[in-house]
Amino acid sequence: MPEVTDVLQRAKRIKLVLFDVDGVLTDGKILLHADGAESKQFDIKDGTGIVLAQRADIRIGFLSARLSPATQQRATQLGVTLLHQGVKSKIETYDQIVDELLLDDEAIAYMGDDIVDLAVLSRVGLAAAPADAAPDVLARVHWVSAANGGAGAARGLIELILRAQGLWETVLLEYLGQRV
Repeated sequence: MPEVTDVLQRAKRIKLVLFDVDGVLTDGKILLHADGAESKQFDIKDGTGIVLAQRADIRIGFLSARLSPATQQRATQLGVTLLHQGVKSKIETYDQIVDELLLDDEAIAYMGDDIVDLAVLSRVGLAAAPADAAPDVLARVHWVSAANGGAGAARGLIELILRAQGLWETVLLEYLGQRV
């Protein structure tokens, strides 16, 4: 894994953070109900982090191979409009996002947890994973959260980026009722 100074330099350039959903924004478990509906749990701290990033003009997106109404609902709750789910190829969808938003790979962070995320993780400027990601993912990313997927890992990445960009103090002051 790269040194802390390298990770912070990478974090300074980030304008877009993409997250895998199952295993990153959730713990990877899906509760299937008798009627075929499913449930997932999302961590409120991750949600707060996503809102904070968007307030700081860092764009957030979800990139998931699974199609899930729960993911759509969570994206709507958080104001995340960059939502790609049910994708067959994450790297092809990633290429579409890069082209549409006119961003370089170095301006994008991605957090994934399993081998289906490796192609995107190998391209982005800041590759991240939750602590409980697959070993092959952990061995190939720039930064690993202290938290597991669905337990604050996304919040950790967002906070790292906001701190590296000198925006964290502004966020804190806003919540303390002070303006800078």
